[in-house]
Amino acid sequence: MGKSDIDGRFALVTGASKGIGRAVALRLGEMGVHVAVNYNSSPDQAAITVDTLESQGVEAFAVQADVSDLGQVSSMVEQVSKRFGRIDILVNNAGIISDSLLVRMSDEAWDSVIATNLNGMFYCTRAVVRQMIRRRWGRIINIGSVVGIRGNIGQVNYSASKAGMIGFTKALAKEVATRGITVNTVTPGYISTDTVDVLPQKTKDTIMTWIPQGHFGEVDDVAHLVAFIASQKAKYMTGQIVSVDGGMAI
Repeated sequence: MGKSDIDGRFALVTGASKGIGRAVALRLGEMGVHVAVNYNSSPDQAAITVDTLESQGVEAFAVQADVSDLGQVSSMVEQVSKRFGRIDILVNNAGIISDSLLVRMSDEAWDSVIATNLNGMFYCTRAVVRQMIRRRWGRIINIGSVVGIRGNIGQVNYSASKAGMIGFTKALAKEVATRGITVNTVTPGYISTDTVDVLPQKTKDTIMTWIPQGHFGEVDDVAHLVAFIASQKAKYMTGQIVSVDGGMAI
């Protein structure tokens, strides 16, 4: 494992048991970052992420929390802070979908997506940013979505949650800019994950017509960008919304 300019830092990655979250955690581990792996309902998958991180020579452990629950978030951050001593890097990746046309969307579908994707980011960030301010160094990286920029039929709740993330990012970036803390959002397009893989082929074919590059992305496409933003190489980059989407947001 090669050394990096964030070797020895400590990160909390939410929703890191699989998919993009796992890829981000593992890439940070390759850079020498110790990682707390948050999961909600996939303990076995989280354990795999932890085992892989430990095999890279960094410290890692799994911590359960539903990020939509303020009490669970507070407990999680307390556990991580006690174990690591501090949290230098926060990656707000945990998110859910509950798709439906607006005329058929239930209150629960709206509330649950907003609670996890938007409130969860707020709870986690507020819980860690004070210690970043004290230490005058921090990286807050939010995982948004291209649909937060361009919208998508059947995803008004998800699109709204990810669009809200963009406003959150820009406002907080201004608040903490003088404290050595950067706040940025990465907006993936359609990435080959469990969520995308199970889509009907007809749906995949339609989506492909929206992507100028003509193919889905890979989790590492997102993870490499997140790792760059976490590094000192991106120290002058804040309040930015960066798409990894094969051109969908053009």
